[in-house]
Amino acid sequence: MADPKGFLKYTRELPQSRDPKARLDDYREIYEDFSTEKTVTQASRCMDCGVPFCHSGCPLGNIIPEFNDAVYREDWKEAYQILSSTNNFPEFTGRICPAPCESACVLGINQPPVAIELIEKSIAEIAYEKGYVKPQIPANRTNKKVAVVGSGPAGLAAAAQLNKAGHQVTVFERKDRIGGLLRYGIPDFKLEKNVVDRRVSVMEQEGIEFRINANVGGNVDPQTLMKDYDALVLAGGSTIPRDLPIPGREFKGVHFAMDYLEQNNRRQAGDNIPEAEAIWATGKNVVVIGGGDTGSDCVGTSNRHRANSVTQIELLVKPPKERDPLTWPNWPMVLRTSSSHEEGCDRNWAIQTRRFIGNEKGELTALEIVEVEWAMDPTTGRYTFREIESTIRQIPCELALLAIGFVNPQHEGMLEQLGVALDERNNVKASEEKYQTSLKKVFACGDMRRGQSLVVWAISEGREAARQVDTFLMGHSKLEAKEDSLLMLHSIEED
Repeated sequence: MADPKGFLKYTRELPQSRDPKARLDDYREIYEDFSTEKTVTQASRCMDCGVPFCHSGCPLGNIIPEFNDAVYREDWKEAYQILSSTNNFPEFTGRICPAPCESACVLGINQPPVAIELIEKSIAEIAYEKGYVKPQIPANRTNKKVAVVGSGPAGLAAAAQLNKAGHQVTVFERKDRIGGLLRYGIPDFKLEKNVVDRRVSVMEQEGIEFRINANVGGNVDPQTLMKDYDALVLAGGSTIPRDLPIPGREFKGVHFAMDYLEQNNRRQAGDNIPEAEAIWATGKNVVVIGGGDTGSDCVGTSNRHRANSVTQIELLVKPPKERDPLTWPNWPMVLRTSSSHEEGCDRNWAIQTRRFIGNEKGELTALEIVEVEWAMDPTTGRYTFREIESTIRQIPCELALLAIGFVNPQHEGMLEQLGVALDERNNVKASEEKYQTSLKKVFACGDMRRGQSLVVWAISEGREAARQVDTFLMGHSKLEAKEDSLLMLHSIEED
């Protein structure tokens, strides 16, 4: 293990963020550099628990105590080998993962948990710096061809693993750049896009072919893919946003959050956005409806637009500031304050939006909201809410952003043309054991299969689906299953 007394000698420390006011002038990542010496100190806090619950907390099954030990010994090559054996893209998860592994950290029962996400990012960046991240070109090819539809984290992970197995992989992306959610759903101040480009370049050198502006079900015939490829992996994500069908929804100024975020990411990438289509928060009273990560990203983007005010409202009650110890090692419901909130935001909980209000020009001018009270229904055991009529009021709003989640993948086009079965939630039906759809050679993974979830879950799904595709094509698979992580560690140590 690392320092046996590290968790007693040191407390948790994270990189300092740039001044909230100053960073509103750009879209660069917000954190200052963190020294290698400090990273090593943070790794020394890992207790090398007899039962490391962080393994189960991580959807990828990352071998966390072992890479912490390697960091403590400053063996960065070994640390990267261990980390990359279970995680294809630690440079992504080290920046944007909510770190369920840290919630499961044993030290976190009565102390601040080990800074696992920070350590993961540090390992990845030092590995790139030292040249440990190299194209891994398969020694032998299988002559099997696999089409991966979607280049988000699930599609990229599936492609990387299938290529590793020796198959010829082509990734079809309907947009004009590779990355999916990583490219257009996450602002640059959380994930600069050169980080995505860097990884895609490595994957191209490994032999993976990427095709952009390739809309399967549109300008690419899915039946042609069925004929030309030995297997298809559907990783198109959950892309249909949840709407808010209340009076006034038609007013100009009410937008889905992802439309706003994608447009701004395109603007930062140098795209020209026609003024008639441009969504700006500048000088406006902005209300973000929805309290999750997407809503937080809208807050940060609106602040950079120099909105007059930014308000975020959430239907659920305000979470507690401290976790209930009884929730360990599960993911706790606690109040989370993001970097975007630090930059300025009026946050409100237990608020229901009743209607959008506009002027004679059809422009949004205000929202009518009401406070709600939640209570458990003794008959069903479910929580329901009631409006508190005395709290009905109007707040000024010229830009309302709907950040209330996604309901299912797009059915029109590819899914309808393929004819794959859907589950009760209108996602593509495929079991977690086989990832195989109702069509024998078609597999599904990521949000398209499991519904809206985390990037780390998408990567896990892509990896597991790739293993099932490999087994389907070859009768067996040499790709590692998540539960084989300790066997992978022994292989690394022998090498």
